[in-house]
Amino acid sequence: MAATRGMKSTCLGLFEIEIEPLFASIALYDVKERKKISENFHCDLNSDQFKGFLRAHTPSVDPSSQARSAVFSVTYPSSDIYLVVKIEKVLQQGEIADCAEPYMVIKESDGGKSKEKVEKLKLQAESFCQRLGKYRMPFAWAPISLASFFNVSTLERESTDAEPVAGRNSVGERRSLSQTRRSSERSLSLEENGVGSNFKGTTLAINTFFKQEGDRLSDEDLFKFLADYKRSSSLQRRVKSIPGSLRLEVSPAPDVMNCCLTPEMLPVKPFPENRTRLHKEVLEFPIREVYVPHTVYRNLLYVYPQRLNFANKLASARNITIKIQFMCGEDPSNAMPVIFGKSNGPEFLQEVYTAITYHNKSPDFYEEVKIKLPAKLTVNHHLLFTFYHISCQQKQGASGESLLGYSWLPILLNERLQTGSYCLPVALEKLPPNYSIHSAEKVPLQNPPIKWAEGHKGVFNIEVQAVSSVHTQDNHLEKFFTLCHSLESQVTFPIRVLDQKITESTLEHELKLSIICLNSSRLEPLVLFLHLVLDKLFQLSVQPMVIAGQTANFSQFAFESVVAIANSLHNSKDLRKDQHGRNCLLASYVHYVFRLPELHRDAPKSGGPAATPDPRYHTYGRTSAAAVSSKLMQARVMSSSNPDLAGAHCAADEEVKNIMSSKIADRNCSRMSYYCSGNNDVPGSTAAPRPVSKKHFHEELALQMVVSTGIVRETVFKYAWFFFELLVKSMAQYVHNLDKRDSFRRTRFSDRFKDDITTIVNVVTSEIAALLVKPQKESEQAEKINISLAFFLYDLLSLMDRGFVFNLIKHYCNQLSAKLNTLPTLISMRLEFLRILCSHEHYLNLNLLFMNTDTAPASPCPSISSQNSSSCSSFQDQKIASMFDLTPEYRQQHFLTGLLFTELAVALDAEGDGISRVQRKAVSAIHSLLSSHDLDPRCLKPEVKVKIAALYLPLVGIILDALPQLYDFTVADARSGKSRASGSYEEQDVANGINQNVALAIAGNHFNLKTSGAMLSSLPYKQYNMLNADTTRHLMVCFLWIMKNADQGLIRRWIADLPSMQLNRILDLLFICVSCFEYKGKQSSDKVSTQVLQKSRDVKAKLEEALLRGEGARGEMMRRRTPGNDRFPGLSENLRWRKEQTQWRQANEKLDKTKAELDQEALISGNLATEANLIILDMQENIIQASSALDCKDSLLGGVLRVLVNSLSCDQSTTYLTHCFATLRALIAKFGDLLFEEEVEQCADLCQRVLHHCSSSMDVTRSQACATLYLLMRFSFGATSNFARVKMQVTMALASLVGKAPDFNEEHLRKSLRTILAYSEEDTAMQTTPFPTQVEELLCNLNSILYDTVKMREFQEDPEMLMDLMYRIAKSYQASPDLRLTWLQNMAEKHTKRKCFTEAAMCLVHAAALVAEYLSMLEDHSYLPVGSVSFQNISSNVLEESAVSDDTLSPDEDGVCSGRYFTESGLVGLLEQAAELFSTGGLYETVNEVYKLVIPILEAHRDFRKLTSTHDKLQKAFDNIINKDHKRMFGTYFRVGFYGSKFGDLDEQEFVYKEPAITKLPEISHRLEGFYGQCFGAEFVEVIKDSTPVDKTKLDPNKAYIQITFVEPYFDEYEMKDRVTYFEKNFNLRRFMYTTPFTLEGRPRGELHEQYRRNTVLTTMHAFPYIKTRIRVIQKEEFVLTPIEVAIEDMKKKTLQLAVATHQEPPDAKMLQMVLQGSVGATVNQGPLEVAQVFLAEIPADPKLYRHHNKLRLCFKEFIMRCGEAVEKNRRLITAEQREYQQELKKNYNKLRDSLRPMIERKIPELYKPIFRIDSQKRDSFHRSSFRKCETQLSQGS
Repeated sequence: MAATRGMKSTCLGLFEIEIEPLFASIALYDVKERKKISENFHCDLNSDQFKGFLRAHTPSVDPSSQARSAVFSVTYPSSDIYLVVKIEKVLQQGEIADCAEPYMVIKESDGGKSKEKVEKLKLQAESFCQRLGKYRMPFAWAPISLASFFNVSTLERESTDAEPVAGRNSVGERRSLSQTRRSSERSLSLEENGVGSNFKGTTLAINTFFKQEGDRLSDEDLFKFLADYKRSSSLQRRVKSIPGSLRLEVSPAPDVMNCCLTPEMLPVKPFPENRTRLHKEVLEFPIREVYVPHTVYRNLLYVYPQRLNFANKLASARNITIKIQFMCGEDPSNAMPVIFGKSNGPEFLQEVYTAITYHNKSPDFYEEVKIKLPAKLTVNHHLLFTFYHISCQQKQGASGESLLGYSWLPILLNERLQTGSYCLPVALEKLPPNYSIHSAEKVPLQNPPIKWAEGHKGVFNIEVQAVSSVHTQDNHLEKFFTLCHSLESQVTFPIRVLDQKITESTLEHELKLSIICLNSSRLEPLVLFLHLVLDKLFQLSVQPMVIAGQTANFSQFAFESVVAIANSLHNSKDLRKDQHGRNCLLASYVHYVFRLPELHRDAPKSGGPAATPDPRYHTYGRTSAAAVSSKLMQARVMSSSNPDLAGAHCAADEEVKNIMSSKIADRNCSRMSYYCSGNNDVPGSTAAPRPVSKKHFHEELALQMVVSTGIVRETVFKYAWFFFELLVKSMAQYVHNLDKRDSFRRTRFSDRFKDDITTIVNVVTSEIAALLVKPQKESEQAEKINISLAFFLYDLLSLMDRGFVFNLIKHYCNQLSAKLNTLPTLISMRLEFLRILCSHEHYLNLNLLFMNTDTAPASPCPSISSQNSSSCSSFQDQKIASMFDLTPEYRQQHFLTGLLFTELAVALDAEGDGISRVQRKAVSAIHSLLSSHDLDPRCLKPEVKVKIAALYLPLVGIILDALPQLYDFTVADARSGKSRASGSYEEQDVANGINQNVALAIAGNHFNLKTSGAMLSSLPYKQYNMLNADTTRHLMVCFLWIMKNADQGLIRRWIADLPSMQLNRILDLLFICVSCFEYKGKQSSDKVSTQVLQKSRDVKAKLEEALLRGEGARGEMMRRRTPGNDRFPGLSENLRWRKEQTQWRQANEKLDKTKAELDQEALISGNLATEANLIILDMQENIIQASSALDCKDSLLGGVLRVLVNSLSCDQSTTYLTHCFATLRALIAKFGDLLFEEEVEQCADLCQRVLHHCSSSMDVTRSQACATLYLLMRFSFGATSNFARVKMQVTMALASLVGKAPDFNEEHLRKSLRTILAYSEEDTAMQTTPFPTQVEELLCNLNSILYDTVKMREFQEDPEMLMDLMYRIAKSYQASPDLRLTWLQNMAEKHTKRKCFTEAAMCLVHAAALVAEYLSMLEDHSYLPVGSVSFQNISSNVLEESAVSDDTLSPDEDGVCSGRYFTESGLVGLLEQAAELFSTGGLYETVNEVYKLVIPILEAHRDFRKLTSTHDKLQKAFDNIINKDHKRMFGTYFRVGFYGSKFGDLDEQEFVYKEPAITKLPEISHRLEGFYGQCFGAEFVEVIKDSTPVDKTKLDPNKAYIQITFVEPYFDEYEMKDRVTYFEKNFNLRRFMYTTPFTLEGRPRGELHEQYRRNTVLTTMHAFPYIKTRIRVIQKEEFVLTPIEVAIEDMKKKTLQLAVATHQEPPDAKMLQMVLQGSVGATVNQGPLEVAQVFLAEIPADPKLYRHHNKLRLCFKEFIMRCGEAVEKNRRLITAEQREYQQELKKNYNKLRDSLRPMIERKIPELYKPIFRIDSQKRDSFHRSSFRKCETQLSQGS
């Protein structure tokens, strides 16, 4: 249902001429529903002069009647709603048309004449007013459509099934447009409702009024008019219009309005003293039910006289009016002042007159009479109608009124309010006594008889409607309330209920019946009186009762009725539920309304106590549904009620009793009062097991829940939340009343009640288990019940003995485990349950925050101060290691935490479908808990945090066990052998998605640290369920929080006791932590958390902020930092691999974030990264300190170094870097020897990272990095003279940095190099050694590398030039293999980025060849390739890697070839990478060649696992060759020539460029022109369009010219024998050809006989594919073809096409037809035919051309033969509908063949002359000369 739109309208002005007082009434109508949807609002805009006309008829004027502003509520907005303004005037002589005429005729602007008329009319009006001022007549009306105010587009999708909660509170009604009808539970903002932007305050001007038609005044007529008006928005043709102007201001009603009156005319706060004009609330009559319980007293009656038929009556009845009165007796003085007045008059009237239609005997009425009903109605109350004829002409001495008759309507019938439509008879004479107790239709015969109009027929139609919170207007409710009332008040039996009489003996039976039938009542009245119904039922369930001397027990009936009502409310589609599926009405009832039923011992005295208002019904207005559901948790104790104590009642109890029973007096209505049962304690009842006299509501409710059966029981558990809430609230109020809060919890509740609670929990648990094994819908139900049960126990922890509740929790867990066999569901349910319990405010106290058992107190609620005082000395007594374990003792002592950790451990260890969701849930629960502790003001003191961290220590053990399952945030990196078992490529797949279900990881022992001494290798491999990024991140945050807040001394002692394997695990964990909290910069600060647990983001942010409130030096450092400085240089080298995956997420998430939010996020993310890394650094310091004494420090050192290097490779703040470099320098100084000897690879990485930071833009970071690098060199020199290796590593690091880092700044690096030089010069201790000179030498070398780099920067945009430069740099390192290798890898990386996979693979093949060269120099193994020669089959270019001979450099020399690649595994790695890239590039044949080198090495190493995957890859490669052979595209080649001095080195150079397949000439042309246009300016670059040789002299020296020609690979005839496959024709290419057509005149094209062609063959320096995409041309050959040779080539090409199309397998009919059409088609006959006619028609005059002529003739011969074959083949392929086409082809073929035949058969005789004279007599067999004869002759002769 749409929220109610509140709408305020204010009237502002009226007609152009003012001659008399006019009165307006405004109401809303819904045309579609044909219903009036609001009561009338009366206002008039008369001047004081006109008000004076009426003074005689206005006894007083109440301020409330002067309101000009009304507040309308619209619950169901639609475009069919109209605001209708009706205008009335004082009765005067004449038809409505006559009265309206002056308004239509006279205009203010007409000057003097009209002024006179107006004055005359005014005088006339004054006399009418004085005489007939109290009567009105209809005058005009105007409709206003409100469609524009209700945004119609949103109405279509407005759901109508929701409903508001709480009651109808008049305060709420004025709220605003966004508010719903009376106190409904909505507080949506305008925008959400679709009203907002379109509903603005506006002033409407009405310029046209429609004249009222005297015979069409009824509502039916009005709806017809409105329907017409809606269609044409004009009634002009049918209805006369009156010009006028009424201005209405319509605006949304504000939330709070000053000076507002309810529909009952009661003032609403704020109601200031100095009142401005008042606003009136207008009551709404909604078109459909609105389900909102009554929370305010409302008792209104609306009377609508509709029609009177006096047609047959005497002539005097013409101008008829009806006087309506509400009587409390029959005397005229009994008229009650309860009728609401209209405008400018008294607030309440005793009588009201209807408007008069002039001279109409059967008038229609549109009057609405609003009556305030007395609270207590009797049989004497009735409505009296008196009918008058009003005489308009003044007659001397005669009264204006002539009495016509009477009618009446009793208000009560059978004690019920009468509402509905009636047709009443009219009595023509004075009514007899006691008429009012009968209805007018059924008056018994009187003496003398009453004289009736129309012989007692109904002639007066009337409708009566009530809006009441007193009268239920529903039979079932009426009966129930009446019977309850009879029990609590002194009534005389038998009593009448509706049509039946009930005696005392049948009372019990009837009451039970009415309880059972309650649920049958209509939903609307049931909801309206819901609070009262439930209150009465609860009262009945506990009230001891004696009926007719018998004890009556209604508990079970009452309970079952409550259950049935709860069920029907939940199942109704019209009622709203909150997000947990709980009915909002019940939720607000429990929260606001419910209180313990009052038990009365004594029969009430008649009359009842003094009236005091019931606080409940006055204080609660509307609240939002969300608020109700959340507040349900807070307000348990809402009201006090009478304590049920055995002792005497004290004065306070009397007072409470007065308050409780006050409703009788307050409401004047027995239905509102509470029970007061008339029995005392029944003697002997105490012997019963449950004493009747001492029923407590909570005990009774629990008992009923336990004993319920069947469908009732099912429903109870389905809506368990409601009954649990009731139980808890009643228990809380019971404890509150008995003041047992200070007493022991164990004695608060009876044992019997505890048993019932235990039973309930057990039954609910088994119900949950039973539902979970059913289908999906049932399991959702189970989840809801599970949550309700958790909240129930959560509340019990606050009320009952905690030991008892803990037992219940234990039972729950055990019972679920026993009944459920699917692990994920089981853990999920228990987790949800525990998560709720752990959110208890006293969670920490419930968990006993004490570490040792001796000091733990008996009480379960230690105070915080006592916790603080327990000293940490007890730590030593325990085995420290066990504190980090989930031991049985721990679980006993810290019950809830123990349970939670157990669930987490089981979840992490489990596997199967759906387990990852459960793991996420488990981690999230603990994460939220820690967040809440951190934000808890009670836990701010460091000593308390130490305790909390101690409580969570076992989590550390669990996290360490889960190490293999953690998401690896690091880049897939196969460099370090020790890194977690990540294969270099497997992990990149993993990185793509979060779903890494199966990953083989180092298998840790799971769930317990006790076996942690075992070696890793001894543990079995296990399939782990990998956690996703968010879950891992949450776990890490928890781990770091514990590490930060725990006692550092304790952690150090723990580390000291750990075996080295566990320490390595901690280091592995820290390694992942570093990458996990890497700062991502602003642009991607929102990438990490994308799919899951979005909700817990803010919690996470809070916990992360908590980490930032660091203590100690670290915290100090953090606080000193100013947020403004640029502390995060964007060094994102490690981010590259994530770019592709994160792009879409960025786009999705960034849309709705403002810049400020993004900045804030980046700030938090940066601070978190710093804090996390500082905690990690502290941990490493702890590990180093603790392990210094141990022997295993060498292996640990590597681990620590790995973490440090990883942290340096992430983006870090200057704060962290300062500390990190300090730690590094300490490590170098302390463990230098170990570092340089054992950790060679780590050292290399370290050099690269430190060098990277030497190029930082931050001075602080640079100076730190320089110092560290210098120290590194110095110690390596001093140690074991390992300086050569470090030199090599630094040089390689720089080479690598230059090639890869995009944001690298050489200027800063040069500064750093100068700083290091200065260090070495000033280092006095080293001056005597060769160290300074070596440093200088190294730095010179580095500078030269930097120079090349700068050059590379210039060509960043020109990929070819850049690759050439990198190629040159790599070549210059021919003498230092490590660096050449680095540069080859850099090139490979650049190629991969540009998607040139083949070239990238070639770079790696060259690198592998280089490694092979050195390996073969070191050791001679038969399985290793013999240097680069072995690589020839992959590429002929590889031989250049053998250029370095062994005399240049010996591989044994220290520091050379020491990189990780110069090993057999390095070689295999390079080759495998190359194979992958070849495969990606589609060169599957090469993959085979690469693996031919790999397989022998793998066989020698017996690495069968690798061999398996290798052969698998080979199989895939061969499959691809078979499936994709001709579909592959290898590349397109272009010759590019550069001319012009602007090109520098490139001038007059020609290259062959390799471009991606299907690159068109315009594409490369556009690219090069664009690029060089940017370099030299677009106007200086010109592309030469043709491919003729360029004449340099004709070119403009100031311009740069580029000539681009498409070239094709060229092979000699002999070569074609070897190049059979498509691949072979596209691989290892060195020669290319392009053709240039020309004629001797100089034109490129001419006639066939003058068309020459130049073929140019280019030879390149290296074969394609090579390690770069362009290669220089080193040789150029040209051949010129004469026209006939051109023709021969063309025909050969055509014939080949035909042959290929004909023999294609499988045959391709379309292709064949295309080629055929081009050869024999009628239109192209000119093609081959014309060639034949030009060159074959005549025998050439020049003998030199004979051979060409013959060759062409033979070509045609073969061509026509192929055409024949093709036509024949086509005949076999075609379908029936292509027959005609085939015949056409055949015809064309025959035609062509016939045309060619003479030319083909004509031979040149000269060619067939014998070369030798032969004696033909020797061999008769030969009659013709031929070559064969000669050969035979010769052979015979020889």
